[in-house]
Amino acid sequence: MTPGWPLLPLRLFLGVTFVFAGLQKLANPAFLTGSGPVSIHAQLAGAARTSPVHGLLHGLLPISTAVGVLIAVGELAVGVGTLVGLWSRVAAAGGMAVSLGLFLSVSYHSSPYFTGSDIVFLFAWTPLLLAGAGGAPGLDTWLLTRSQPVQSGTTGVSRREVVAKGAAAGLVAGLVVVAGGAAALVGRLTGGSKTSSAGTSFGTGPPPPTTSPVPTTVPHPASTSTSSSPPASLPRGKKLGSASAVPATSGHFIAFDAVCPHAGCTVAYQRGAKVIACPCHGSEFNAQTGAVEVGPASQGLGVITVQEGGDGNLYVDG
Repeated sequence: MTPGWPLLPLRLFLGVTFVFAGLQKLANPAFLTGSGPVSIHAQLAGAARTSPVHGLLHGLLPISTAVGVLIAVGELAVGVGTLVGLWSRVAAAGGMAVSLGLFLSVSYHSSPYFTGSDIVFLFAWTPLLLAGAGGAPGLDTWLLTRSQPVQSGTTGVSRREVVAKGAAAGLVAGLVVVAGGAAALVGRLTGGSKTSSAGTSFGTGPPPPTTSPVPTTVPHPASTSTSSSPPASLPRGKKLGSASAVPATSGHFIAFDAVCPHAGCTVAYQRGAKVIACPCHGSEFNAQTGAVEVGPASQGLGVITVQEGGDGNLYVDG
């Protein structure tokens, strides 16, 4: 049995997964241009606070939409190339590059490390990088079989193979562009509904529930929460907005760091369930205390000090 046959299930899984991930991003308007927690801009900003390559991520924030398109199209190209078996080693190298980028930016701090899926995808691509199509069904195998009679007794590559491979590559590239464009068009046409903004994360994981952006202050009835009556002078720090726009009890406010401590994704407040949820891996946090209610996160959200100024606005430290 040639090496490609035992690897065929892995190849199909990775191909389908990357095609789905790319189409999902292109079809969701909120991922490319939205301002909510599932947007590429918000997720880059959140990842930049914990990633070891934070300097690079900060530099990408002004062109976040282009980065989102590049990731989506890259995933599509890798997935289609893997499924049809065209330039299999190149597709595997691309898949490893995407997975490594997501690992360094999104799931670098996953604890334990195997709870982050990006590192698993990174190593899952290595057999395909080494074996390529490996004799299993695919365009690479078909083109090699067709070229063997022509190349008999020679060490060069036939012109027929070059032309055939170039034509196949052009066909696949065209299919990727058409599929991506169709998915984006469908997403834009159906993007007017409130639920269309949920479901696309920068890294990997299940689609998130319908959410609203965090960080923001949420109702906190406890008298021990971080807050005080309006001071005579304006507090130091960044102004968040009017205190009257935030529902609160007895003038008490509290806010949390929007970065999930599990893998660095940007969390969001889910109004229906009254919890703060992570769109990447499903962690849920108590909206009043920030404590973990559902894993895989092992610790709660960081509490941010909020004060109400004499001008009626809320201010956050830092």
